[in-house]
Amino acid sequence: MARLLRSLLFVPGNNQRFLEKAKTLSADVVCFDLEDSVPLEEKKSARNIIKGALEKRTDYQAEIYVRTNSPMSGLIGDDLAVIVQKGIDGIVIPKVNNASEIKKIEKALANLEKKRKLKPIELMASIESTEGVVNAYSIASSSKRVSSLIFGVFDLLNDLGIEYTKQAEGAKYARAKIPIDARAAGKYALDAIWQDLNDEAGLEQDCIMAKNLGYTGKTIIHPGQIQTTHGIFRPTSSEIEWAKKVIDAYASAKKKKKGATKVDGKMIDEVHFKRAQTLLQSVNSA
Repeated sequence: MARLLRSLLFVPGNNQRFLEKAKTLSADVVCFDLEDSVPLEEKKSARNIIKGALEKRTDYQAEIYVRTNSPMSGLIGDDLAVIVQKGIDGIVIPKVNNASEIKKIEKALANLEKKRKLKPIELMASIESTEGVVNAYSIASSSKRVSSLIFGVFDLLNDLGIEYTKQAEGAKYARAKIPIDARAAGKYALDAIWQDLNDEAGLEQDCIMAKNLGYTGKTIIHPGQIQTTHGIFRPTSSEIEWAKKVIDAYASAKKKKKGATKVDGKMIDEVHFKRAQTLLQSVNSA
């Protein structure tokens, strides 16, 4: 496993100005949001705004994901119909409770991809309920598309009937379990957001705690949180070694006019090459 997933920044999908600003941001993933930050009456408009942004994918530095509405919302079908297009790198599915929900979404995605002649789109599954926590490993291992689990603390605490505090005492078991389940399935894990934008010291300590639990990065809600998050979740020596191998192998493959090759027994292509470049650039600029 080697890829920069230090930060995933949520950007409200109904805010054209924010989406425009996101073009210059250095988060590893910028995620256009259709869920919590978008009121019901603005969902349709937000889908179209995001569709327009995806058409200008080359303007963005980061990987571009979209967070749909949840499987239980009844809205995800409408979301996918608009956002599944060229330019999208992945989709965050919120409030995933079990593997069958992922399987259903995977089937819908495959149909859309076939019709639109697209490559398989990556998924991240957000774990935000007691059922989801119990099923985290089966969710992570339910599909090759699932690259990561995301820990969603606020809805989990609501499910447990516990008030949120910065220490999130009631969520400690879930927070520790999710990266274990993710790693056991060979996937990444991203920690929950830090809500207090004025408490930078708290954010730093929260990142350190998350890294010590095995998270590879953190979900964030403001560009001002990128620097702190990246400072804590630095690439490891094995990740740096992987990136160098990928760049060398891909360069050799290109000389032979091949679009893909193998590194450590796994297929790599241009996507992996770009991720490797970004990883090494982050080390050199640190």
